[in-house]
Amino acid sequence: MSIMPPTVTRRSHFTLALLALVYVFSFIDRNVIAIVIEPIKQEFGASDTLMGLLTGLAFAVLYGILGIPLGRMVDQGADRRKMISICCGLWSIATMACGMATSFWQLLIARMTVAVGEAGGMAPSVSMVSDLYPKNRRSSAMSIFMLGPQLGLLIAMVVGGYIAQTYGWRTTFIFFGIPGVLLAATLWFFTRDPGRGVFDSAEERRQAMEARNIKAGPQIKSIFKVRAFVLLCFGVAVTGVVGYGFGIWAPTFLLRTYEMPLAHAGFLFGIASGVFAILGTLFCGWLCDRLIRRNTNWQLALPMLGILISLPMGIAFVLWPQTSSFSVGSFNVPYAMLFCAGFAFFQSWWPTLTFAAVSHLLTSSQRALGAAFVNLFMTLIGAGLGPLLSGTLSDMYSSSMGPDGLRWALATVLCLLLIPALLYGLAIRPYKRRLEELDASLT
Repeated sequence: MSIMPPTVTRRSHFTLALLALVYVFSFIDRNVIAIVIEPIKQEFGASDTLMGLLTGLAFAVLYGILGIPLGRMVDQGADRRKMISICCGLWSIATMACGMATSFWQLLIARMTVAVGEAGGMAPSVSMVSDLYPKNRRSSAMSIFMLGPQLGLLIAMVVGGYIAQTYGWRTTFIFFGIPGVLLAATLWFFTRDPGRGVFDSAEERRQAMEARNIKAGPQIKSIFKVRAFVLLCFGVAVTGVVGYGFGIWAPTFLLRTYEMPLAHAGFLFGIASGVFAILGTLFCGWLCDRLIRRNTNWQLALPMLGILISLPMGIAFVLWPQTSSFSVGSFNVPYAMLFCAGFAFFQSWWPTLTFAAVSHLLTSSQRALGAAFVNLFMTLIGAGLGPLLSGTLSDMYSSSMGPDGLRWALATVLCLLLIPALLYGLAIRPYKRRLEELDASLT
């Protein structure tokens, strides 16, 4: 009896769309705090450093560390659909709890609980997306999935800013927590796990089955023997410091520097960062799938290029004269927002293409654990230290520069982008060698 080859079906697209939507709300729930930093700070009397701890390290430590054992469970055969559903429900309930906190420390605990739930979302999702589509369509599929951060940021800033200004910051958390519970139920009842390595060759699946019997220590060691993977982890870590350090504090920068109302700042930053990051994510996935047909180096050359172009865009955004603006209807828009949009477009390239690169670098039995380690570096170092570094520098600079302290703190953090650009460049050659080694092992 012949076995029908795997195909991409409507169920594949539906599952991808649902996973992307879950990822959207995970980013809403983790980033909506950025638009309400000022009202929370005023209510609880916290410093910029403490707010950096709340928005960064308190979330990142649990999120990053717990992602490793959960990623290992996925690679050992755990039902990815069920794990994502349970974790989505947990972080959504914890988000609602943030809105019920009556002290800074209660809010800190609720925020850490959000991290516990979200730790089980990313790795199994990346693993599932990799198995929904064949290799030549993975970058495009991953670009759809990676719309999560951009759409999440857009919705969190625009809708979150309006709700916070109209109904208060507590209502914002409760409002965004409810849909996640419904999404968790939908994923549980209306999708199924596609199976591991269904688009891989018979030899790839055989090797993957053997690899599942390897203990955690040797498997982790084998992953970190892949030099390109190690370079990408460190590149993601530093880029994450900049991305989170900038993204969390940019709305507050607009509030302080341009004296905007909360909803106005949220709308402008949400549109500039969210819409253009969405365009950048879709564009880079489409472009990469076409370029790598001729040269696989583009899988890492494109994110390196995006990082280098985004650096001057970000610097221009924070240092542009605040008196320079134009009007769109009733909105007064600083010219600096044009550079913010450009920064978002090119910065969106590295997450999408990095996770797609990891799916090529590792076997189907390693992908979830590999994605969990990328997440560990991106969150523990990036999300953990980025907001804290920006907040601490802001407190330091403000003692001598006053309201411009945050401006120069963000400019300082943005300059760190030179480091990941170098690391991505160094990873190109070993990345190509690794792909050749994997191809050779199958012959």
